[in-house]
Amino acid sequence: MFIAMNRFKVLPGQEEEFEAVWRNRESQLQTVPGFVEFHLLRGPAREDHVLYASHTIWADEAAFTGWTKSEAFRAAHRSAGERQPMYLGHPEFEGFTVVQTIPGLEAAQLAATG
Repeated sequence: MFIAMNRFKVLPGQEEEFEAVWRNRESQLQTVPGFVEFHLLRGPAREDHVLYASHTIWADEAAFTGWTKSEAFRAAHRSAGERQPMYLGHPEFEGFTVVQTIPGLEAAQLAATG
Protein backbone atom coordinates (compact mmCIF):
# COMPACT_ATOMS: atom_id res chain seq x y z
CA MET A 1 0.00 0.00 0.00
CA PHE A 2 1.16 3.56 -0.73
CA ILE A 3 -0.11 6.82 0.80
CA ALA A 4 0.26 10.09 -1.12
CA MET A 5 -0.26 13.34 0.77
CA ASN A 6 -0.14 16.99 -0.19
CA ARG A 7 -0.08 19.65 2.52
CA PHE A 8 -1.70 22.99 1.77
CA LYS A 9 -1.32 26.16 3.84
CA VAL A 10 -4.61 27.90 3.08
CA LEU A 11 -4.85 31.64 3.66
CA PRO A 12 -7.26 32.80 6.38
CA GLY A 13 -10.71 33.46 4.94
CA GLN A 14 -10.16 31.07 2.00
CA GLU A 15 -11.13 27.86 3.81
CA GLU A 16 -14.70 27.60 2.45
CA GLU A 17 -13.59 28.26 -1.12
CA PHE A 18 -10.72 25.77 -0.82
CA GLU A 19 -13.05 23.05 0.48
CA ALA A 20 -15.65 23.85 -2.21
CA VAL A 21 -13.02 23.43 -4.94
CA TRP A 22 -12.29 19.91 -3.67
CA ARG A 23 -15.95 18.96 -3.18
CA ASN A 24 -17.00 20.19 -6.63
CA ARG A 25 -14.14 18.92 -8.77
CA GLU A 26 -14.28 15.91 -11.05
CA SER A 27 -11.57 13.91 -9.33
CA GLN A 28 -11.41 10.97 -11.76
CA LEU A 29 -9.85 8.88 -8.95
CA GLN A 30 -12.50 6.17 -8.99
CA THR A 31 -11.61 5.35 -12.59
CA VAL A 32 -7.93 4.73 -11.84
CA PRO A 33 -6.61 1.20 -11.25
CA GLY A 34 -5.08 0.84 -7.80
CA PHE A 35 -6.98 3.73 -6.19
CA VAL A 36 -8.27 2.76 -2.73
CA GLU A 37 -9.47 5.85 -0.86
CA PHE A 38 -9.24 9.65 -0.61
CA HIS A 39 -9.57 12.03 2.35
CA LEU A 40 -9.34 15.81 2.54
CA LEU A 41 -8.16 16.71 6.03
CA ARG A 42 -8.43 20.05 7.83
CA GLY A 43 -5.75 20.61 10.44
CA PRO A 44 -4.84 23.33 12.89
CA ALA A 45 -5.34 27.03 12.26
CA ARG A 46 -2.29 29.22 12.64
CA GLU A 47 -2.02 33.00 12.51
CA ASP A 48 -1.19 33.05 8.77
CA HIS A 49 -2.84 29.84 7.47
CA VAL A 50 -5.03 26.79 8.06
CA LEU A 51 -3.28 23.50 7.36
CA TYR A 52 -5.03 21.04 5.03
CA ALA A 53 -3.83 17.73 3.64
CA SER A 54 -5.07 15.57 0.80
CA HIS A 55 -4.56 11.92 1.76
CA THR A 56 -4.86 9.30 -0.95
CA ILE A 57 -4.39 5.55 -0.46
CA TRP A 58 -3.17 3.42 -3.36
CA ALA A 59 -2.65 -0.31 -3.83
CA ASP A 60 1.06 0.42 -4.38
CA GLU A 61 3.43 3.17 -5.48
CA ALA A 62 3.23 2.04 -9.12
CA ALA A 63 -0.54 2.69 -9.11
CA PHE A 64 0.03 6.21 -7.76
CA THR A 65 2.75 6.89 -10.33
CA GLY A 66 0.43 5.65 -13.08
CA TRP A 67 -2.23 8.09 -11.89
CA THR A 68 0.18 11.03 -12.03
CA LYS A 69 1.00 10.21 -15.66
CA SER A 70 -2.60 9.62 -16.77
CA GLU A 71 -5.08 11.69 -18.74
CA ALA A 72 -7.41 11.40 -15.72
CA PHE A 73 -4.78 13.22 -13.60
CA ARG A 74 -4.43 16.00 -16.17
CA ALA A 75 -8.22 16.37 -16.38
CA ALA A 76 -8.58 16.52 -12.58
CA HIS A 77 -5.92 19.25 -12.30
CA ARG A 78 -6.73 21.16 -15.48
CA SER A 79 -8.18 24.29 -13.83
CA ALA A 80 -5.82 24.39 -10.83
CA GLY A 81 -4.01 27.53 -12.03
CA GLU A 82 -7.17 29.50 -12.81
CA ARG A 83 -8.19 30.26 -9.22
CA GLN A 84 -7.27 33.20 -7.04
CA PRO A 85 -4.31 32.43 -4.78
CA MET A 86 -5.55 30.51 -1.75
CA TYR A 87 -2.24 29.15 -0.47
CA LEU A 88 0.73 30.33 1.48
CA GLY A 89 3.49 28.86 -0.70
CA HIS A 90 3.19 25.74 -2.85
CA PRO A 91 1.58 22.45 -1.77
CA GLU A 92 4.11 20.08 -0.21
CA PHE A 93 4.02 16.45 -1.43
CA GLU A 94 4.84 13.51 0.84
CA GLY A 95 4.71 9.86 -0.26
CA PHE A 96 4.78 6.90 2.12
CA THR A 97 5.04 3.16 1.67
CA VAL A 98 2.91 1.42 4.30
CA VAL A 99 5.07 -0.75 6.54
CA GLN A 100 2.41 -1.94 8.98
CA THR A 101 -1.39 -1.86 9.18
CA ILE A 102 -3.44 -2.71 12.25
CA PRO A 103 -7.14 -2.79 11.38
CA GLY A 104 -9.66 -1.59 13.93
CA LEU A 105 -12.44 -3.75 15.31
CA GLU A 106 -14.96 -2.34 12.79
CA ALA A 107 -12.73 -3.23 9.83
CA ALA A 108 -12.30 -6.77 11.14
CA GLN A 109 -16.06 -7.17 11.62
CA LEU A 110 -16.78 -5.83 8.11
CA ALA A 111 -14.23 -8.21 6.60
CA ALA A 112 -15.82 -11.16 8.43
CA THR A 113 -19.35 -10.35 7.24
CA GLY A 114 -18.63 -9.01 3.79
